[in-house]
Amino acid sequence: MLTQILALVFLLQCAFTFGLHFHPLDPLTPQEINKTSFIVKKSHLGNLKDLTFHYLDLEEPNKSHVLQWLSPNPSKKPPPPRRRSLVVVRAGGQTHELIIDLTTSKIVSSRIYTGHGFPSFTFIELFRASKLPLIYPPFKKSILDRALNISEVSCIPFTVGWYGETTTRREVKASCFYRDGSVNVFTRPIEGITVTIDVDSMQVVKYSDRFKKPLPDKEGNDFRTKHKPFPFSCNVSDTGFKILGNRVKWANWKFHVGFTARAGVTISTASVLDPITKRFRRVMYRGHVSETFVPYMDPTYEWYYRTFMDIGEFGFGRSAVNLQQLIDCPQNAAFLDGHVAGPDGTAQRMTNVMCIFEKNGYGASFRHTEINVPGQVITSGEADISLVVRMVATLGNYDYIVDWEFKKNGAIRVGVDLTGVLEVKATSYTSNDQITENVYGTLVAKNTIAVNHDHYLTYYLDLDVDGNGNSLVKAKLKTVRVTDVNKTSSRRKSYWTVVKETAKTEADGRVRLGSEPVELLIVNPKRKTKIGNTVGYRLIPEHLPVTSLLTEDDYPEIRAGYTKYPVWITAYNRSERWAGGFYSDRSRGDDGLAVWSSRNREIENKDIVMWYNVGFHHIPYQEDFPVMPTLHGGFTLRPSNFFENDPLIG
Repeated sequence: MLTQILALVFLLQCAFTFGLHFHPLDPLTPQEINKTSFIVKKSHLGNLKDLTFHYLDLEEPNKSHVLQWLSPNPSKKPPPPRRRSLVVVRAGGQTHELIIDLTTSKIVSSRIYTGHGFPSFTFIELFRASKLPLIYPPFKKSILDRALNISEVSCIPFTVGWYGETTTRREVKASCFYRDGSVNVFTRPIEGITVTIDVDSMQVVKYSDRFKKPLPDKEGNDFRTKHKPFPFSCNVSDTGFKILGNRVKWANWKFHVGFTARAGVTISTASVLDPITKRFRRVMYRGHVSETFVPYMDPTYEWYYRTFMDIGEFGFGRSAVNLQQLIDCPQNAAFLDGHVAGPDGTAQRMTNVMCIFEKNGYGASFRHTEINVPGQVITSGEADISLVVRMVATLGNYDYIVDWEFKKNGAIRVGVDLTGVLEVKATSYTSNDQITENVYGTLVAKNTIAVNHDHYLTYYLDLDVDGNGNSLVKAKLKTVRVTDVNKTSSRRKSYWTVVKETAKTEADGRVRLGSEPVELLIVNPKRKTKIGNTVGYRLIPEHLPVTSLLTEDDYPEIRAGYTKYPVWITAYNRSERWAGGFYSDRSRGDDGLAVWSSRNREIENKDIVMWYNVGFHHIPYQEDFPVMPTLHGGFTLRPSNFFENDPLIG
């Protein structure tokens, strides 16, 4: 009895200290962000020149500690994990990494990073770089030579990648565009000019004006719709959903939703209710988009470097937009804010960057009509209703609509819609018949070529199917010939059967899909159904997976080697979350998913992570101009022998 009383007192103390709905993976609060900033500024770094905050997030607590604390058994609860923040700042031309203990208000770790790559750019750096060409005399002369008005010019800084240089600096190349009344800035490039800028010194270090091309017409490039949004509502169930702090409960699901400057929306500790035992069972510890890779397929001087890794170079969360009712989310969606650190380390509120709503798929989760019961026609089914967590990130010309969709059948559907405007280059061609050279894209309008490119979104999926000890099983479909017709009394000559292979090491966990019929399952070998099947979840891609076509010795591919396989399985390590490495800008491929996987660690009956690439080879078409209709990709994680029967019947 005394133990139970003490446990209750402890829980009440936690509720008072952290709030009733505290979760160890809660994002840093504005107060914690500001406290972290204050501690850093009071340290020796506060006296250094140009102190700038590039990363400020929760230091990932120990996973086992988090799971113990979330245990439903109060007597076994340890103290809550210590709240610590991980900080990356630039000061005095160096990158500093710090870990701050928010309980003791002390710096527990501080070091100077000396490896390859740089932290993400801040928006103030990009803004200043965008204005620099407008006061640079050679650029002003180039604009005058083209008979353009410099007050109508907008410049956009692009990251530059890495191409074998032994020494690199924080650098961007600015491309410039001529508005002249147009709001679709990307459709009117001033071709032939490249402005290279050192971001630390904020100076132009190289300038090139190689040729002139006619400006694409501003007429017909307006992306704004003439139609009013149509009111719609998706709150279609009897129960609705509850948001308790960062915890969400809906139907048979409970999970934690967070928001960070780098990943944007994060889903954690997702568990589904077993309809028989009435207990929640673990499915996924952590899930988010880990990195993007967008290489353009134009090798010319003005374009070759455009091979963007947006999450590491800019940040998905930092690029999240204020969601609009009736455009992004239904009328009765719940909207959530996020908080990030600004360049000066102070907390910035990002309003309505996530929304949560119930969705009616206007189909059936299941249905059946039975006509073989004498005198009856029996029809039964259930509407396809799900819960969606949504975020939209706008990175330059592209908009990414990211959805996490939870279904009552125990599945998690993960989707992304690509839209926005194309990145184009100016040309003298006005008709396809005139083209006699490789233009590396499609003529989508007069004087306008949309360049071929790829999109890859790499998802980090720390699945914990009924616990930490999981394995990858490849269920391969193999053709078998019927050889003994007399025994089977069959006139069939063939059938297919399933041959299961369990991956032993990370080398086995690098999987190409499409060459043979196979289903990939994450199973818990220690958990079985009552009739003896191993419980698991299977991966269902929504279209044929896309992998990189770049050669392995091409520098962008060296940096983004994780795009060579659609599926990777690695051993869990809490520091391994960013597929392109922690420092993506100007990285050299010596950190990240491909490097971690090459260690070839054991992954059978271990705590493992699945990485899945949603990829697109984008050949532009005229219908993509002046604004691109959404292009969808995604995958589903679906229970496979996880339940005793269909959980919708329960």
